[in-house]
Amino acid sequence: MTAPRRTTPIRVIFVCGGNSARSQMAESILRREGGGDFEVYSAGVWPKDDVHPMTIQVLAEIGIDISDARSKPVTGFVDQRFDYVVTVCDRARESCPVFPGAEESMHWGLDDPAEATGNEAQRLAVFRRVMTEIAVRVRTFIELARRAHPGEAAVSAR
Repeated sequence: MTAPRRTTPIRVIFVCGGNSARSQMAESILRREGGGDFEVYSAGVWPKDDVHPMTIQVLAEIGIDISDARSKPVTGFVDQRFDYVVTVCDRARESCPVFPGAEESMHWGLDDPAEATGNEAQRLAVFRRVMTEIAVRVRTFIELARRAHPGEAAVSAR
């Protein structure tokens, strides 16, 4: 017997402190890799004024354009239902509001590339490393989420 097919995508929000680097990377990579099976957002507990320019640059290097992205406050999403709420920094995990409609909360402890020091090349290297770590985690997450939500994963097959 097959699982009932649902017509809604798997809803995910990535939360970090400023919504200028890690959560933007995770949102963008999951949006591209997960396709229509996922409805994905990102937000910050203390959103910055802008997405970090090096975030935009390293994502552009892998073919993802987020030049129009903006940092968003997590408070704008708290009343929404999510299948997964994923914090990507320790400070956000400690300060993230409760999402009453969240089915599962997860934490990915990742270095903050925006805090990298050194010259431009050294800071870019940190952004690329963190982006690669996020991409690996996102790819694993996609497979696990699709198995846990087989009905939602059928959305892109319509």
